[in-house]
Amino acid sequence: MDTETNKRISREVLERGFNQGDVTVFDEYMDPAGVDHQEPPGTNFIEHLKDVVVRMRTAFPDLHFEIHDILAEGDIVAFRSTMTGTHSGLFDMVPGRPIPATGRRLAVPHMHFVRVMNGKTTDLWHLWNIPMMMMQIGAMPQPQPSHM
Repeated sequence: MDTETNKRISREVLERGFNQGDVTVFDEYMDPAGVDHQEPPGTNFIEHLKDVVVRMRTAFPDLHFEIHDILAEGDIVAFRSTMTGTHSGLFDMVPGRPIPATGRRLAVPHMHFVRVMNGKTTDLWHLWNIPMMMMQIGAMPQPQPSHM
């Protein structure tokens, strides 16, 4: 596949899966033997992503990712995005206690790297600013400036 096709697939997965909540996109574009490199070995790639979408959209029903930059070379696609939403439901995606809805809006930067081979995503590397998100939804105190 060419890099433009790989970028199109990556955009479609984010749009349909995360922005619209259509988890069937993972069956179409994810390799069942794929790896999410942030998860323990042996994690079911497709089922894990479906679970993430359901849980994120439960906590943030208006969840939306906006891609700001996207680059591709060979079979790797890299993109920078911002996740926005309103914390309107239970958030239970980070270690610790589940966080009840606070009604707060958030905007959290993300970096994604995916490998797309033969039209299927085989690898996912993903970074997001979890402390920033936790501060924005009120689950963690804002840092206070130090006075010296």
